[in-house]
Amino acid sequence: MTTLDPAPGSVRPDAPADRRFPDPYDIGAPAGAEGWEEMYPYYNRFLPQRRAADGARTWFRNSMHFPEPMPPFDVVTSDSAFMSVGVMNTRVFALPPALGMDVRVLNGYVYMSALGVEDPEEIGRRAQEFGVRVGHYYANWTDLYAQWEDKVRAQIAGIKAVRIPALGDFEPVENVLAGRGITESNDLLVAYQQILASLDGTWNLHSEMLNMGYAAYLNFLMLMRSHFPEIADQQVAEMVSGVDVLLFRPDDELKRLAAQAIELGLAEKVRQADDFAALTTELEASEAGRTWLAEWRTSAEPWFNFSYGNGFYHHHRSWSDDPAFPLAMVGDYIGRLRAGEDLSRPLAEVERRRDEVTARYRELIPEGEPRQAFDDALGLSKTVFPYVENHNFYVEHWYMTEFWRKMRELGALFVRFGFLDEVDDLFFLRRAEISDAVVDLQMAWGSGGEAIGPSYWPPVVARRREMFAALRAESPPPALGPAPTAIVEPMTIMLWGITDEQVLRWLNAVEGSTTLEGFAGSPGVAEGPARVVLTPDGLDALQEGEILVAPITSPSWTPVFARIKATVSDIGGIMCHAAIVSREYGLPAVVGTGNATSTIRTGQLVRVDGNTGTVTLLDA
Repeated sequence: MTTLDPAPGSVRPDAPADRRFPDPYDIGAPAGAEGWEEMYPYYNRFLPQRRAADGARTWFRNSMHFPEPMPPFDVVTSDSAFMSVGVMNTRVFALPPALGMDVRVLNGYVYMSALGVEDPEEIGRRAQEFGVRVGHYYANWTDLYAQWEDKVRAQIAGIKAVRIPALGDFEPVENVLAGRGITESNDLLVAYQQILASLDGTWNLHSEMLNMGYAAYLNFLMLMRSHFPEIADQQVAEMVSGVDVLLFRPDDELKRLAAQAIELGLAEKVRQADDFAALTTELEASEAGRTWLAEWRTSAEPWFNFSYGNGFYHHHRSWSDDPAFPLAMVGDYIGRLRAGEDLSRPLAEVERRRDEVTARYRELIPEGEPRQAFDDALGLSKTVFPYVENHNFYVEHWYMTEFWRKMRELGALFVRFGFLDEVDDLFFLRRAEISDAVVDLQMAWGSGGEAIGPSYWPPVVARRREMFAALRAESPPPALGPAPTAIVEPMTIMLWGITDEQVLRWLNAVEGSTTLEGFAGSPGVAEGPARVVLTPDGLDALQEGEILVAPITSPSWTPVFARIKATVSDIGGIMCHAAIVSREYGLPAVVGTGNATSTIRTGQLVRVDGNTGTVTLLDA
């Protein structure tokens, strides 16, 4: 998550009055979702008393991280993520021109408007702090990153260790005999507070080194542009490609399990299985089967703590929670290995292209200080780049898998006491409402009386589920408020794919166009039938040789890159996940098209030109 700058989220004085997106205050609730505002806290909403201020700002929908409407509790992930980016930018590292972001929810969707520093004197003051703080991190990156891994692993262990008390008929006798005094009623309150504090602390760690990782690459990009103003972003990105990152490890484990199944004579059983529980029962009957299951368990912890989505939503379960997708991919890999395919990524070719591009440009830079500056900037980018991707596995996937599991333990307690009909109903309460429900349960359990929650919460949840379904059916605007005259902050362009051209495409969208334009994310040209995948459960339908068209891709989708011909996304820039993985797999990619998923139909023949950033509909 990054920032817009200068004057981020605002409109420059010379912005034409007619260049604007919908006013957030003029957008009504979808039919069936009237009263949706009750699902979100006041600080997340466009309040009437804030109309003059909020209505004058530009708000971009964060469809990269929050592509779906947010269930009421799930907003805690947005709050923690944006808070952490803000505090690191504003208070910890004192980024000279950039602060954090203001966040609003409209009809369930998350919009952001970034804050910046315009006063030159204040920018200078912050720059002095920035140099000391960030300089320390860059100078000690390897050691600090090792410490970071230890810290985030401790957070994962901590959330797993949070104990949800049983609240049985009596306080456990061992507590009484030990003279503990503090009861399980208090333990329940502490447990919920620990869960929230753990989430907040982990997202602090998420943002601790992230923007510095992007900043190192940005510095290298700016250096290259100072020497070669016309250089393509793609060529700069190629110079830091071929770096091993953790996000490829889960896919590597699937390939290893496929090879193991063949070696143990279990290929057909594993390949034909469509139910992991049934397969487990069958394999437990033989020594070879037990050996393979042990290998699966070795891979699963931690590598299958991999969300089908991006970790921000409770309903995006992980491979460990639902092994249908990894099991299917193991079967797919068994077939490929039997056919004699090499399943390895084309790393040698990626490295050859990287070294070739690097050498060509390095030779054109004058010897002495200019070339040394190039070497230093590129070296730093390569050093920090793994963190830019690795943090995603540790936090969004591994930690968030454990976070949602722990919240479901709490949900199960409320189901047992009749507050909720099913565990996932918990996520249709706001965080503050869960605090109230905790107190209600504390008081009723402690007194032996009747809790109010069982008669209060079920109808609230039922109504909110109906509202949420209506919100999911909506197609929200990509931005709100007056359009900025210019977007010049490179990070926004690199990661989000939000550019002046993209803004104009949003403003002047024309139905019926047979050509889409976006970022040239990865070189090459490919033609094939499109497969539009809006949510992770649509991956099962993806066929060999198709073009993947999605709002944005998740790291856990990496295995499907072995079967597709190219990728097209609605959102994203040169450093988004779809672009990075496509370059590593040698697949063409066009990212940041804005409306590919609403324009292209599944089965439609398309041409993806990753050299020019265009997608052509061949049978429109």
